[in-house]
Amino acid sequence: MDYELLKWIHILSATILFGTGVGSAFYMFMANRDKNLKAMYFVVSHVVIADWLFTTPAVIVQLLSGLGLLYVTGYDLGDSWVLWGIVLYFCAGICWLPVVWIQIRMRNLIKAALDNNRDVSPDYWIFDRWWILLGSLAFPMVVIVFYLMVFKPE
Repeated sequence: MDYELLKWIHILSATILFGTGVGSAFYMFMANRDKNLKAMYFVVSHVVIADWLFTTPAVIVQLLSGLGLLYVTGYDLGDSWVLWGIVLYFCAGICWLPVVWIQIRMRNLIKAALDNNRDVSPDYWIFDRWWILLGSLAFPMVVIVFYLMVFKPE
């Protein structure tokens, strides 16, 4: 594949991945702080959809296009910036995978509360803390990966 096209695909998927992540996190965090169950349900439901439509494909495209760029440019998997980028990419992914499950559980807990006209289960707020913790760990990892991919420090 042509280097410029592969690079464009990689940058575009990085933009989608980062933008969807930051946007989803902001809206879900703010909706949860407001504690309006209808708003929370609307937001968390759409965050789950966004993960399937945007985040998941972008994660896959990032890995494949990144490996393709390594091949086309001749960089080595053993280069320190590449190695650290891959390690942090997978560490961020390890944080993200439970977040997807947590968001689905949160959506279901809000739905149950709305359907039964009651307050959301205390489990929701436990999931919220885990969601914040895992996102807070993954975010700087992704930022560092961006730095490594742009500057390629030795």
